[in-house]
Amino acid sequence: MTHHHHNHNQRHRRILSFPAVHPCEAISPATLLSSLITLSQSICSFQPSSFPTQKRNARETLRQLNITLLFLHEIHNRRLILPPRSITTLCFSELHFTLQKILFLMQDCAREGARLFMLTKSNHVASQFRSLVRASATVLDVLPLREIDVCDEVKELMELITKQARKARMEHDRNDESEREKVVSVLRQFDRGIEPDVDTMQGILNYLGIKTWADCNKEIKFLEDEIALDCDEREVPLLSSLVGFMSYARVVIFETLDFVVSNTDQSSSSSRCSTEMLTCINPEDFRCPISLELMTDPVTVSTGQTYDRVSITKWLKAGNKICPKTGERLTNTDLVPNNALKKLIDQFCIDNGVSVSKSCNCGRDVRRTIAPGSSAAAHATQFLSWFITRRLVFGTDEQRNKAAYEIRVLGRWNIFNRGCLIGVGTVPPLLDLLGSNDKFTQENAISALLKLSKHPKGPENIMESGGLVPILRALKKGLTLEVRQIAAATIFYLSSVKEYRKVIGEKQEVIHGLVELVMEGTSYGKKNAVVAIFGLLLHPRNHQRVIASGVIPALIAILASSEKDEVITECLAVLAVLAENVDGANAILKVTNSLWLITGMLQSAASRAGKEHCASILLSLCVKAGAEVVSVLVKDTSLMPLLYSLLTDGTSHAEKKARFLIKVLHDFTETKAIEGFLCST
Repeated sequence: MTHHHHNHNQRHRRILSFPAVHPCEAISPATLLSSLITLSQSICSFQPSSFPTQKRNARETLRQLNITLLFLHEIHNRRLILPPRSITTLCFSELHFTLQKILFLMQDCAREGARLFMLTKSNHVASQFRSLVRASATVLDVLPLREIDVCDEVKELMELITKQARKARMEHDRNDESEREKVVSVLRQFDRGIEPDVDTMQGILNYLGIKTWADCNKEIKFLEDEIALDCDEREVPLLSSLVGFMSYARVVIFETLDFVVSNTDQSSSSSRCSTEMLTCINPEDFRCPISLELMTDPVTVSTGQTYDRVSITKWLKAGNKICPKTGERLTNTDLVPNNALKKLIDQFCIDNGVSVSKSCNCGRDVRRTIAPGSSAAAHATQFLSWFITRRLVFGTDEQRNKAAYEIRVLGRWNIFNRGCLIGVGTVPPLLDLLGSNDKFTQENAISALLKLSKHPKGPENIMESGGLVPILRALKKGLTLEVRQIAAATIFYLSSVKEYRKVIGEKQEVIHGLVELVMEGTSYGKKNAVVAIFGLLLHPRNHQRVIASGVIPALIAILASSEKDEVITECLAVLAVLAENVDGANAILKVTNSLWLITGMLQSAASRAGKEHCASILLSLCVKAGAEVVSVLVKDTSLMPLLYSLLTDGTSHAEKKARFLIKVLHDFTETKAIEGFLCST
């Protein structure tokens, strides 16, 4: 019941929701009184003049509460003893409940980022003020003042306040109503595909005290969070339209970015990629072998095959006892959730705008990023896409930098936005900006291209605009390490298209640039580079080029270093592919302690995929390099138990690799034993 408690609630509740709780009956009247005083003081600390909307209603509410606070102080100072469970304490309990709701309402009215939303909801907010002030008046009216020994002046004040509260004119502020109608009018214009009057929009922003690019951005962030949280579909069109309104205002009205775009800003989180995404290159792996639909809840059966839970459950209920794919008899009907695959499918859906989930959150969120939530939002995005393109082509250096940054922000999560921006032709001028001598401009341009490369049409658009050469230049000679690292992530997305892997791989500088990053990058830069190399290895002709680039010693150096956790699975995945080639296997064995490191990784790798890659590498080394490797592995007593644990813990693929490797080691031991026996006889 402290102020801290209310702050905590504020962080974890939805706006315009008032989760008030009644104080428990066991609480002492003295504690209840002191909590009421603290609560009232928290409310009275608000300054109605700083509220963008509801100034009148807030002022009236605070005026009445200040008098109530005088009354509470009077009781507290006189140390009056209130009988527990009397009408007075019941009234105080009810007042406490109402004051919590008033505090929540005040917090929402003063909330940064929610100004436009609160303006559109101003009728509803005014009615909340009205009902809460009347609720507190009713409580005070019932309060038996005769029982409480307070001075006559305070009694008179209390009687006056209850009389006024009942008549209180908690009305909709005329100014709020006028501005709300302007917002509705602007949204109606967007909805019809008419570009609105910028002066009208500027007037609304001035009224709300939204004065900078960052203020606008806070509003958009709040609205997007509300859309992500909202399971009431009826609210989504309004929230989406308001995002369109604010995005347009941020791009068109606010000419300058009012903060320094630093190289840690957003890029690190948005330019990471991992081998988890690589599976996305072949979405067929995500289809259920029974229904042929993308799996929403993948589960693995006793044969190691994975199916969608709904499909395999139906199959089993029909009395089938065999695995649909392999025809093997199922030893049991346990369905083990395949969480790793589920993660990959979710990532694939987000990257490619595919909706698979029937659940309230995931599927709806993905669907919302593909289609705009309203036609007003769609038109607003189209208008600002044209505006950005004009700026990119004809603007000053500062305007072009801001335009690139806007694409970077607009393309972050929203597939519809990416599609609009590609459609209006932002790719060629962004590629031109990669040649800028300003490090922020270069970084914003490559970050924007990375966002666009995630759209299904992005790689083709970039490649056909001659984008490979400038992106390669950014990879090799970017003005900052950050630029080079984001270029590596972009190359990964370009190599997700089969025919581009060959074209990109043929440019030897690409592979060399990625290898340099493997050696010099930050942990996420190394990850981007390793994953981009993996993407290129999906084209078999690139294997020799990658081996020749000297990447193998660099990857093994990461395995031996202390910062390996971030990128270990990716490094092992690349080594597993390269070990399947004789030259790759020999290159791995040439590196000092490589065999010892990989067997060590089999034990220490945190992920199941990492262990699987280790088994795969060891098996390839045995097959390609023969007895020399096997004789070393046989002497390692820790190896067999690790391989046996893969038989039970691993995927069906890992199980096959482990089984084969165990057989190779057993066969070698038996052969040696026979040879030893023959020699002795």
